Amino acid sequence: MQMIRLFLMVMLAACAFSAGAQVQQARGKATVTYQGWSASADDKARATQAAELKAVEFYYAEAGESESENFDTVRDRILASPDRYILESTVLAEDENRDKKQYTVAVRVSLNVANLRNLVKANSAVAKAGVGEKSPLAFVFVSRQVASVKSFDDRVFKRMDESAKVSASGSTSRDGVEGESVRGGQIKTNASTASRMDMAANRSRTVETGGSTTKRASEATYRLIPSANLNQVFSSTFTRAGFSVKEAAFIEPLTGGRFKVADVEADYQSGNDLKSTTLQAIASGMRAAQVPYVALGTLDVGAADKDSATGLVRVSVTVNAKIYDVTQVIPDTKASVGPVQYVGVGPSEDEARGSALQLAAGNAARELTSQVTAQRVQ
Repeated sequence: MQMIRLFLMVMLAACAFSAGAQVQQARGKATVTYQGWSASADDKARATQAAELKAVEFYYAEAGESESENFDTVRDRILASPDRYILESTVLAEDENRDKKQYTVAVRVSLNVANLRNLVKANSAVAKAGVGEKSPLAFVFVSRQVASVKSFDDRVFKRMDESAKVSASGSTSRDGVEGESVRGGQIKTNASTASRMDMAANRSRTVETGGSTTKRASEATYRLIPSANLNQVFSSTFTRAGFSVKEAAFIEPLTGGRFKVADVEADYQSGNDLKSTTLQAIASGMRAAQVPYVALGTLDVGAADKDSATGLVRVSVTVNAKIYDVTQVIPDTKASVGPVQYVGVGPSEDEARGSALQLAAGNAARELTSQVTAQRVQ
């Protein structure tokens, strides 16, 4: 019974992921002005269609600037055949103001996101290019997880300055009496002496302490996670966007020894950024191999924990990615994503991690291609 419940929970999570990726809900609202005593059926239909288009526009607005710009290029195509992109529409509220002769309607629609994405890609400059004109693109994406963290103790420096001041004063006095008497041929003398000395001393002491504490950031090293499946996700997405995708391993021998996949992986294994020498080697190597575009990025896997909603294992992945145009001496950044975090769930850590990695890779690749499409890259 426990296994059946667990299986159903996994299936529900998978269905939710699939539906979320291909079908999205959006809301729209529109107002039209009509002639006559009340709004006719045609007026209401016109308002409903305008509200549905607003819902599509709202979806693109939430998706980001590049997606919103792409919507402007396909607006007319959506209006021409809305049934291909709007699976269903539900009227949430409607209001008719006869004094102003206005009819307002709010709708909720289910969007066929797959068809919308295909429409945008079909209208991109790179997709319209001929087979021989499609721009070659290479990519290197590294999946990694923290292997060890080296932390440092605080370095403490203490200093104490001390000064002392002493002052003293004193006085000495002496009093004496001396006398002499002569009697019967004898002389008698007498003398008395009194002495007194006063001394006073004052001492003051001042102590000043200070110092500093130096903290050093921790250093992390990463272990790489095999990502052959993710390469397929990136490759298929870039290919559908209209690029001529080339495997980085096949390009490496054509770069005259300048570009090496191992160097990229080594840099990402020891830090978050590629070294300057590595970036320069990538640019010059890709130019030598006549590959104008290169995509680079990391997918950082977080620690696994328990998902409070389903009780399954939960793993997050943070993605950072860029597409460079290396045809110029100083490469241009054509698209960038991140840092963005995605979450996957599953009955085990491996399955949750795989789900999160696929989700992160798919969304990152779509956002990159969307930005490139908006720039009319060919």
